[in-house]
Amino acid sequence: AGMLKMDFLGLKTLTIIKDAIENIHLRYDNEKIEAKTPGLINQKSNRIDPDLISLEDEGAYELFQRGDTIAIFQFESEGMKKYLRQLKPSNIEDLIAMNALYRPGPMDNIPEFIDRKHGLRKVTYPHEWLSDILEPTYGIMVYQEQIMQCAQIMADYSLGSADMLRRAMGKKKQKEMDRHNKIFVEGATKKGVAKEKAEEIFEVMAKFASYGFNRSHAAAYSVLAFQTAYLKAHYPAEFIASVLTHNKNDITKLNF
Repeated sequence: AGMLKMDFLGLKTLTIIKDAIENIHLRYDNEKIEAKTPGLINQKSNRIDPDLISLEDEGAYELFQRGDTIAIFQFESEGMKKYLRQLKPSNIEDLIAMNALYRPGPMDNIPEFIDRKHGLRKVTYPHEWLSDILEPTYGIMVYQEQIMQCAQIMADYSLGSADMLRRAMGKKKQKEMDRHNKIFVEGATKKGVAKEKAEEIFEVMAKFASYGFNRSHAAAYSVLAFQTAYLKAHYPAEFIASVLTHNKNDITKLNF
């Protein structure tokens, strides 16, 4: 109909964080906050700024490692808690990958991902040229962006063409896939890759692309999750008070 469609995602979590911070300021003065959790006060606003939370905070990672993630955005299901206890995430990349993997389809790769992190299985790469982009996910293609980067590195795809390839793979458009298979193999062989190897890499990409998740989306969600984990780890009473307040009309949630 010629109308513009816009999607806005409203997240209650943002308000929970805001009100948890309000609770902290009601209880502590800035001097006590700085002594307890240094570097959180924004000098302009003179208040806690969630964007100043360090993504290397040990207390927050210990919380994830224990699976103590009730009220932690995106990480509170029983299945996710089980995998977190096994994975023992130690950096933001682990959390981003778990956020992307914990969905129907890619979930099958979680045990392999966990084993590779802990050195129980060898980290292997489809090709040595791909080691840099696959290192954060222990050699497993997790994100749509990695599929696109593979096409760029292996077969000199442009960014636009790589996105078309991702779309064709994701939607399993066979005619388009066949066309891209030819382009990819030709491009890779021109760069000195053996034809059989190029075809093998294309197959690996196609397998993962069918359920690859958008990394930028998983990253934004994981940063938000980390902020809630930080608040729960260091200011549990103020954080949980905010969570309960925002779920006060849902008795099932309150019990949970």
